[in-house]
Amino acid sequence: MTTSGLVPASSSRPPRRGGDGDYARLLRRISDAGLMDRRPGYYTIRLGLVGTAFAGGWAAFLVVGDSWWTLLVAAFLAVAFAQVALVMHDVAHRQVFRLRRPTELVGRIVGNAGIGLGYGWWQDKHTRHHANPNHEELDPDVAPDILVWSQRQARDSRGLPRLIGRAQAYLFFPLLLLEGLNLHVAGLRAVRNRSIKHRGLECALLLGHFAVYLIAVFAVLSPDKALAFLAVHQGLFGLYMGCIFAPNHKGMPTLTGDERPDYLRRQVLTSRNVRGGVLTDLALGGLNYQIEHHLFPSMPTPHLRRAQVIVRDYCTEIGVPYHETGLLSSYREALRHMHHVGAPLRSDRP
Repeated sequence: MTTSGLVPASSSRPPRRGGDGDYARLLRRISDAGLMDRRPGYYTIRLGLVGTAFAGGWAAFLVVGDSWWTLLVAAFLAVAFAQVALVMHDVAHRQVFRLRRPTELVGRIVGNAGIGLGYGWWQDKHTRHHANPNHEELDPDVAPDILVWSQRQARDSRGLPRLIGRAQAYLFFPLLLLEGLNLHVAGLRAVRNRSIKHRGLECALLLGHFAVYLIAVFAVLSPDKALAFLAVHQGLFGLYMGCIFAPNHKGMPTLTGDERPDYLRRQVLTSRNVRGGVLTDLALGGLNYQIEHHLFPSMPTPHLRRAQVIVRDYCTEIGVPYHETGLLSSYREALRHMHHVGAPLRSDRP
C-alpha cells in the first residue's frame, strides 16, 4: 500500500476522475433506496440496551463490592463504555436527532458525564477527520504524536516518537492500553480552548464524571483492588476503542499538501471496510462499513449494510478501487504499514 497518493500499490493505473457528479449520482441511488431515512425505533432500542448495560455494570460493581471478582465487572464496564462512545459517535453525526440542540445535549450527557470523553473536543477533531481523511496536514487522526503514520513523518520525528517509531508495529496494541487515559486527558485539556462551545459546561460535566467515578471506586474497594479496577477498566476501554478505529484508515493511502481529490474518491480510497456478520457489526458499532459511513455520515447505522452493496457496485462501475478485508487481515495491514513507516528510523539506528 502506498503511503501517499490515492492509488493502492496493487493498482497499476489511477482511477478515472469523474468529479463531484459521481457522488451526486451515488447519493441519488442511496436516497431512492430509502437509506437516508431516519430509524427512530432502532435508536430507541439501541440507546435503551446500551443504557441498561451501562447501569447494570455499575449495579454489579456495587453488588460484587470489595472482591477481586470486581475485575470482571471492570472488563464488562470497559465494553459498556466503548458502546456508549459508539452511541455518542452516532448522535454527533445527526443519525439520531435532526436538530442541533438535542444532539449536543445527549452528546454531552453520554460523553462528558457518562464516560468522561469530551464531546466538544471529540466532535471538532472528528469533523476535521471526516473532511480530510488520512491527510497528513489536515486530519488530526494521522498527525504525528507518539506514533508516526508516514515515512516523511518518521524522518522528521524527534524524541519519544522517533524512539517508539522504530518498533511501533510491535508496540501498537500495548500502547492502546493507555488510549482511555489519553482520551480523558485530551478532553480536559481541550476545555481551555476558547473555540470549544459551552466549555464551562463541558468542563463541569467532565470533572463531575471523574469525581463520582473515583469516589465510587475508592469508597467501595480497598486501595489495591481500586487501583487494579482502574487499570483493567481504563486499559481495556482504551484497547477496545483502538481496536474499533484502527481498521478504518490505518495502512490506507495518505494525502499530503494540495492533494484534494473529489469527495467520493477522497472518502473511498482512504477507507477500509471490514467483512463480517452481525457480531462484527455489533462489536464495531457499524464502523466496519467505514467507506459507506464516510460517504454518508448521517446515514443510520442499520442502513450501512444495505448501502454497501450499492456503493461497492457503483465503485466498480466508475473504476474506483474499493477495499474490504476481514478483521484480522485489517489489523495485519495496519501493522504492516506501521512497520514499513518505521523503516527509516531503524536504518538510522547506531
